Parts: sequence; structure tokens; C-alpha cells
Amino acid sequence: MKKLFYVCLILVLFLPVSCQRKADDLGPITDMGITVRLLTDATGVDDKSFNAAAWRGILEFYGDSWANPRQRGKAYDWITARDQSMYIPNLRQATDEGYDLIIVNGFTWDDAVTQVSLDNPDQKYLIVDVDWVEAGSIMQAAYAEHEGSYLVGVAAALKALEDGVVNPRFGFIGGMPGAVITKFQVGYVQGILSVIPNAQIVDYYVGSWNEPGLAKIQAMTWYDSGVYAIFSAAGNSGNGTIAQAREYRAAGRNVWAIGVDSDQFEDGLYNRTDSAVLTSMLKRVENSVMYALNAVRNNTFTPKVIIFDLKVDGVGYSAVNPALSSEIIDTLEIVKEQISSGQIIVAATLAEAMRLPGFPQNLRAIDD
Repeated sequence: MKKLFYVCLILVLFLPVSCQRKADDLGPITDMGITVRLLTDATGVDDKSFNAAAWRGILEFYGDSWANPRQRGKAYDWITARDQSMYIPNLRQATDEGYDLIIVNGFTWDDAVTQVSLDNPDQKYLIVDVDWVEAGSIMQAAYAEHEGSYLVGVAAALKALEDGVVNPRFGFIGGMPGAVITKFQVGYVQGILSVIPNAQIVDYYVGSWNEPGLAKIQAMTWYDSGVYAIFSAAGNSGNGTIAQAREYRAAGRNVWAIGVDSDQFEDGLYNRTDSAVLTSMLKRVENSVMYALNAVRNNTFTPKVIIFDLKVDGVGYSAVNPALSSEIIDTLEIVKEQISSGQIIVAATLAEAMRLPGFPQNLRAIDD
């Protein structure tokens, strides 16, 4: 190390630009022995969803915090792509710089990471929320959305009973119909029916991930017709549901929204303490990131699909809202254990769910 220092010192004296490279040009360095870069889409690292959760997982792995990312630029870093045309360049840059693990989130990255991985078979990649990539050294983190959604369905139904609501109705708003969103819907419906077997369920698909105005209109119509709680798995469109629930609860109406993927309690705040988001179905992306980083550190990284379910704390529910009583939370914990142990089997497809006694036969969900 001293020899290298003196070599650089001599070079600086005679060739000033030779050793005056930026830290990024030298590639990542870390005292922990492994390095990671998170690549995000245009929503950035503070998207309150997958990117933010992945960043939390990285910070936790290195013992840092969001407010104090001490080893950023050394052990770990993130780069945001302004659009999809930057996906491949950003992947290639991270690969060329020698990061031990490169993380991307969501299906929009599947083609790009496949292409780059084929050119770099020794590089380790993690893609979140994808289970269909068949190339390269890519670990794929998929989730048992139906199990977490079952829990929020139970929570909504128990809250309706606790509030003394007579014949409560429940709604589901999806973005684009497909097998993944179906897992959210059928899990939610099964959870409701496990508590209120004759509950009425209505559903609606926006046809877009980015039309919150359409979801808001539908939510208003449903709330006005007596729907008690609405669970949205619709990307940004689902924020329209939360906005409408927030307006109505601020006006004294007893209606609820249910969040998805990350805890959306704060999105539902209509004063300093109260939220219109009763609970949220959580995908614990941070745990997936920790899993992959530990696999790299322990030399057990395997390019395959890893299902993160309730048993490994890959999905769950938010208990932040004080409106969820301790009695409801106690019941949810019992149900969580019953699912984890296999005592309760939650159907993951519409075809399976429709064979269950009392399951609605007229839902708009589809299986791919």
C-alpha cells in the first residue's frame, strides 16, 4: 500500500492528471468485502415503493441509515434512469465498475437485465417482482401476494364487524388484469370470506397503472353505495382510492382504503395523526435484498426464483394505524401463523379460488 502511494505521489509530481481520478472511476471499495448498486427507474430511490424498500435493505445490510448513508459511493450506491433507454447503459456501467451485486426492481427491467446478463455470465444480478427470466446469473425475487392479501382481507372484515356495520360490502380496484394482480384480488376476497362468508364483493379494473382519477371516481361511487373498504393493487392509479377515502373520512364518513406493496399509512393522512389507510399489504423487498446480499457474502448466490412468502416474512401487513385494535392484530397474527404452517391454504389463481365454496363467480380477474 505504501509503495503504491509513493508511485502515485511521483506520478502526481510529473503527470498531474494521472492519479487525480474520481472515486467512481476507481470502482467501488468496501471494508465488508462486497459491493452493490441499486438501479432505479425514473421514480427514483424515494418512490415510497419498491425502490425505497430496496434501498432500506441495502442500508440495513451495511448498518447505515437513510439519514446517514456513510458508505454510499464506497460499498453501495444507486443510479436513477431517466427513462428505459438508460436501462442497458446503466446496467453495463455497474457491471464494468465491478459491483458484486446489481439490483433492479420490476418487470420493466426484465429484457434489459437479460440482455446484459447474457453478455456477463459471471456478474450477479437481482431482479425484484419477476419470476420468468431464463438467462444469466439472475436471482429473481417473487412474492406470495395472495397470502399477504388474505391478511388485509381478514383485517377489513374484522374491522367492519368491530364497527357494527350491517351487511358490509368490499371493493377491489386493479390496474391491468393479469395473473399477478389476480393473486392480490383472490387472496383479499378469501380473507374477507373467511370472516364474513356471505360478504358482497365488487371489483373494477382501471386499465392503467397511472390513472388515479379513474380510481377515485370509482371509489366515490362505491363508497356512496355503501362499500366499506377498498383494496387497490393498481400502481399510481390506486392513489385515487386513497385520496377519496381520505376526503370522506375527513368529512366523518366511515370508509377505508387499503394500501399495497409499501405501507401507505402516511398517504392516507387527513390530519396530523389519522389515516384513511386501514392497513397495507406489504411486499418486504428489503428482506429480499438482504437475502441476496447475504447469499453473495456467503458464496451461496444462486440464479433462480426465490419465493418470499409469509413463512420467510416476504409479505405481510401494516399494523401502524391505531384503528387496528389489539384484538384484530392478535387475530391476524394467529391467521398469519396458520398460513405459514400450512393449516390455511390460500388459493393463488382465479381458477383455484372459484372452486372454493361461496367464492364469487363473476369477478373480472384473469389468469394468464
